[in-house]
Parts: sequence; structure tokens; C-alpha cells
Amino acid sequence: MTAYDRDFVAATVARMLWEVEAVAFRPDPPFLFTSGWASPVYIDVRKLISYPRLRRSLLDLAEKTILHAVGHERIDVVAGGETAGIPYAAWLAERLMLPMQYVRKQPKGFGRNARIEGAVKEGWRTLLVEDLATDGRSKVGFVGALRDAGQSCEHAFVVFYYDVFPHARATIEKLGISLHYLCTWRDVLAVARGEERFSPAVLGEVEAFLADPVGWSGRHGGLDHVPD
Repeated sequence: MTAYDRDFVAATVARMLWEVEAVAFRPDPPFLFTSGWASPVYIDVRKLISYPRLRRSLLDLAEKTILHAVGHERIDVVAGGETAGIPYAAWLAERLMLPMQYVRKQPKGFGRNARIEGAVKEGWRTLLVEDLATDGRSKVGFVGALRDAGQSCEHAFVVFYYDVFPHARATIEKLGISLHYLCTWRDVLAVARGEERFSPAVLGEVEAFLADPVGWSGRHGGLDHVPD
């Protein structure tokens, strides 16, 4: 791949997720996210860390995506969100030849009571890294901690972005960051259709969720409205 090709990246990563069985379907009982949403499908991005050859290819694509979207000299430090973002942040920091930090969800509670581990420098331009994004709300705390420490954070990177919840983009825009990602549920579903990974019945249920995730969640015991 000589030039950046978003469709190639998305399809390749979607196939990686299928290859390592990181795509799960369970409508009853549904998966319940920490955000409160109920879903018949779940992407376990953490699985990817166990496959070195796949991981190397994934990081090639991640590096190209970041350099294409952000630039070569516009990031000073890479910060991983606790906990799933930490390994991806470490690998990307190595690739980009940058310092690495990680951000806790809550202060440590003892010792320095640190929220950010690693060197912290006022004015550093930070790339926040997590494994995935659902509705974008988990980014609020991490970005706030980085900015409270005197660093700027205008960009976040995830391997997978659900890209189905109607308020997610508004949350991200209000936070003042650009979210960069490798693939979405629509990319995973395109592979499922093309390679017949889902039966027609399962495909129908997944498409019903993607068409109305808030309604599907409410009917299955999860959040039934967009939180304030």
C-alpha cells in the first residue's frame, strides 16, 4: 500500500477481527456495556494483543492512519486510557518514536495519588489511545485529566469505533477532539455479508440493532435514551 487507502484499512482490520473470533453475537441475554447500552454484538479488541503477526500488521495500519490524519510532527506524547488502551499506546509510542503515558480512570488513591503515569510536561500535544469507542463518553474523563495536567489533547485514536449511537459524534465534537479509527461496525458487517459469516437471521438482528441502537437497547434492558 503506497498511498493511504481508508477502505483497504477498514476491510483488512475487519477481517482481522473475524479471524481471531473477536466478533461475538448474543441477543439474549445481550451484552451490557459499561456505558449502560445493551447490544446483541460485541467486539473484543483486547483479543488482538495475543497475536504477534496480526498485531504487527495492525500497527502498520494504525501508524499510517495517524500519520495521514494528524501528521508526522504534531504529536508530542502518546497516552493510553486505562486499561485496554495501554498496550496499544505503548506500541504506537514506539512506532512514532514518542514518549508514552497512561491515564487512570480515577486517581490512584495513595502515594502521589496520580491520575497520569509517566512523564508529564505542560504544553505537550497528546494523542489519546484506547482500544475502541462506543458512544464517546469514556473519552471525556481521559481528555479532561490530560488537559488538567497542562497538556493539550486534540486527537484520539481507537482500533474500533461503533459509529452507530446517534449522539456519539456530538459528544466527541463537544469535547474538541478528532477521533481517528481503523474500522466500524459497518465495515465488519460488510465482511460478514460478503463472506457469509452471519446467518440471515443473525444478520437481520444485527442490522436491526445498527438501524436503531437506542431502541434496541431499551427493549433489551439497557439504556433507552441518550444520557444528558
